[in-house]
Amino acid sequence: MEFLSKFPQMDDALLRDLKKSIDESFRGFTRAYGDGIESFFEPLRLFLVYAEQFMTRTPWIVIFLLIMAIAWFGSRNWKIVVGAAATLLLIGYFGMWDDTMKTISMIFVCTVISIALGIPLGIAMSRWNRVQSVVNPILDVMQTMPSFVYLIPVVMLLGIGKVPGLIAVVIYAMPPIIRLTNLGIRLVDADMLEAADAFGSNGWQRLSKVQLPLALPTIMAGINQTIMMALAMVVIASMIGVQGLGQPVLRAISNQYFTLGMFNGFAIVGIAIIFDRVSQAFGKRLQKHTEVVHG
Repeated sequence: MEFLSKFPQMDDALLRDLKKSIDESFRGFTRAYGDGIESFFEPLRLFLVYAEQFMTRTPWIVIFLLIMAIAWFGSRNWKIVVGAAATLLLIGYFGMWDDTMKTISMIFVCTVISIALGIPLGIAMSRWNRVQSVVNPILDVMQTMPSFVYLIPVVMLLGIGKVPGLIAVVIYAMPPIIRLTNLGIRLVDADMLEAADAFGSNGWQRLSKVQLPLALPTIMAGINQTIMMALAMVVIASMIGVQGLGQPVLRAISNQYFTLGMFNGFAIVGIAIIFDRVSQAFGKRLQKHTEVVHG
C-alpha cells in the first residue's frame, strides 16, 4: 500500500545527472556552432534592420499614406480606411509612432518569412500524406507549447537581440499558414481537378492554375491568423530585446505604470484590428472573385 500511495519517480541523483548532461551537451553545442548559426541568420537580421529603418526614418506622412493605400487596395472599404487613419493619427498624437513602426516592421518581416516557408510546406503536406503525418505532430507541439518556452533555446543559441526574437515569433506564428494552405488545397473540388486533367494539365499547371487560386481564400485566412499570432508574440519577445510596443508594456508591468501599459496596449489592439479587417476584407474579395471565375 505504501508503494501505491506514492507515484514511482526516477532517483533524484540520476535525474540530476541526466539534466546536467543535457544542459552541458546543449552548452557545448552552443559554443561549437553558435557563431556559425548566428552568421546563417545574418540575412534575416539585415532584412529586419532595413525594414525597421524604412518605417522609422521615412517621413511619417509617407508611411501614413502608404498604409492608407494598402488598406484601400486590400479592403476597398472607406470605413476600414477611415478607421485605420484615425487609429494611426491617435497613435502618433500620443507619441507612440516610432514604437508602432518598429512593431509593424517586425510583423511584416515575420509574415513574409512565414509565408515563404509555410506555403511550400503546406503544399507538400497536401501532395504527400507521409509529409503530413510527419509535420502535423510538429505543428501540434508548436501550437501547444507555451510561448515563453520558445525563447529559451533561441536565446541560448543566439543571445539577446532582434534575430532571436524574430525566430521565436516565426516559430509561434507559422502553423496557421501551413495548416490552412494544406486544408485549402485538399478542399478543392475533385471535379475541378478532373477537368484540369482532361485538358492535359501537368502537376505544376494543376497546382498553379487550379488548386492555388481556388485555395487562395483559405490561404488568406491562414495569413490573417499568422499576422495575429505574430502580433501577440511580439509583446512576449520584447523580453529578449525585440523593440516596439512590447517593451513599454513590459516596462509598465515591471514598474506598475498603468497609463503607459494601457496606451501601448490600445495601440497594439488598434494595429491588430487594422491588420485583421484589411486581410479579412481582402480574403472575402478573393473568394468572390474565385466564385465568379470558376462559377
